[in-house]
Amino acid sequence: MPEGHSVHRIARQFGANFVGRAAAVSSPQGRFQVGAAELDGRTMTSSRAIGKHLLLGFDDEGGASDAAFLHVHLGIYGAWDFAGAISVDPTIAAADGRMGQTGMRGAAGADGEHEDSIASIGAPRLARLRAGERERADELAAFPPEPVGQVRVRILTPVSVADLRGPTVCEVLDDDQVRALAERLGPDPQALTESRRSAEDRFVARASRSGQAIGQLLMDQSVVAGIGNVYRAELLFRARMAPHRPGSAVPEDELRALWRDWTKLLRIGVETGQMLTIDGLRGERRAAALANRADRHWVYKREGMPCRRCGTPIALEVMQGRKLYWCPGCQV
Repeated sequence: MPEGHSVHRIARQFGANFVGRAAAVSSPQGRFQVGAAELDGRTMTSSRAIGKHLLLGFDDEGGASDAAFLHVHLGIYGAWDFAGAISVDPTIAAADGRMGQTGMRGAAGADGEHEDSIASIGAPRLARLRAGERERADELAAFPPEPVGQVRVRILTPVSVADLRGPTVCEVLDDDQVRALAERLGPDPQALTESRRSAEDRFVARASRSGQAIGQLLMDQSVVAGIGNVYRAELLFRARMAPHRPGSAVPEDELRALWRDWTKLLRIGVETGQMLTIDGLRGERRAAALANRADRHWVYKREGMPCRRCGTPIALEVMQGRKLYWCPGCQV
């Protein structure tokens, strides 16, 4: 399932290529015909993410009706395909010039830099970018492309198209419903819906009053929005925090440090497209980490292997139906 950084990158792609343009909205699959008809012909006015939730705002049709929002949660199988004259939002371009992929092959910053990168294709050539848990880009022969597979929603402008497949949630919301959604969700450091201090305080308050394990709380989207299995494991390792410790037993200063580290890792994820959780990577080590998950993380997917710090075998267990990776030697 895409974690928060991926959804923020998708939101910024919409901001760079669709906001400010009138769009033809349809449902080639047929399962979203009513919602698509409500949005069809309107101008997209905003694009933002809160945790794993994407909210695309559309105007009020010249006062004829209320503004509306397309709310999408990709879930496990969902993904967006962007195609056409797609440009890269400079705020999400990686320092090495490419948009990363969770499981990409090839080393950015080494031989093959920019290969399969949306930045390498360059206007005015047509491109297709698939954005979900992974990102992949290639050339497009003609525009607009025919819908491929079960496309729930197609958003089409004269120069760009976005196709949505396999989402868990796809619905039209009004202003009140969007506010209610934001209130249900925990804080998100990248959402800009509140001050940085307010977001941090809200996380600390929600985590500190719970008797649930901190490893469960980090996956609870009402406590903090956007963290998934990878970031949960890596954040707890970086904090040297046992995943079973109750939130109410974690001192406030440690909760604040955990939040600030999440803020840092999320920013890196949005900028690079990678969940890079090992600090200080330079040169060949950074290229290897960008190319291979095995060189990118401290504990995730490393069960049975020696801890990079203390040598203790990394443990794997199931916590609330999700795999938990942690080091019994470091995380006490």
